[in-house]
Amino acid sequence: MSRPFAHIAGQHVDVRLTAPDGYSAMRSYSIASSAASSPIIELAVERLPDGEVSAYFHDIAIVGDEIELRGPLGGHFLWPEPAVDAVLLIGAGSGLVPLMAMIRHRRTQDPAVPTALLLSARTAEDVLFSEELHSVEINDAAFVLALAITREDPIRASDFGRRIDSAMVEEVLARLHRKPTQIFVCGSNDFVNIATEGALLAGVDPSIIKTERYGG
Repeated sequence: MSRPFAHIAGQHVDVRLTAPDGYSAMRSYSIASSAASSPIIELAVERLPDGEVSAYFHDIAIVGDEIELRGPLGGHFLWPEPAVDAVLLIGAGSGLVPLMAMIRHRRTQDPAVPTALLLSARTAEDVLFSEELHSVEINDAAFVLALAITREDPIRASDFGRRIDSAMVEEVLARLHRKPTQIFVCGSNDFVNIATEGALLAGVDPSIIKTERYGG
């Protein structure tokens, strides 16, 4: 990059690829890394059927290739600065990516802020950043991890074997031992609607909920 890249946890970038014939395709990707802990920009690119940009990264790109990046972008779905009280993160699938940036930022900048992650996945193997998340949980008493596994029985007693609902949100909030002042929800349109409804039914103030939708 021609200039330093500084972003806030929760932001994204636009990636544009241009073919020799001038055809271009652009996609938005959330940043998974924390600017506070690494100068490297980490993107988690999910391979999509017939995906033009994702297929390039999975099948063609090699170290040293140059790509066109625009950003950082986004001024709404951001880790609070300063973060002074409890935060609840709710995500599904690749919706974990911006939440992961928040978790990484918190570890180095706001380790005392009680934070819970409620993450929905089909199976335990589908959980992105699984080893890192479990490591944070083990080594950080102020971090709560709860998985909502929808296609198999959960392995851990602290996880759930169903889709996210209001009772699940209530239980995770109880594990925080503090009422959150910020809730971030990220995933597909349907997931965000369901998770947000669950939080509202659990008695959460709607003004503290921020959402990021990936479509679909």
